[in-house]
Amino acid sequence: MGKKPGRPPTWTRRQLIDGVRFRTRTGVPWRNVPERYGPWARMYDLFRRWQREGT
Repeated sequence: MGKKPGRPPTWTRRQLIDGVRFRTRTGVPWRNVPERYGPWARMYDLFRRWQREGT
């Protein structure tokens, strides 16, 4: 119990959050965020979701 069904995430939520923070801190384009933070599109989706929610 407590395990979610489906494929486990490749990138941790922490990596994506760090990528969003890196981008907002440095101001680089989304596509230029280093790969160690995960795919830029996933970071952008997370950022846009937070932006729409007012987080």
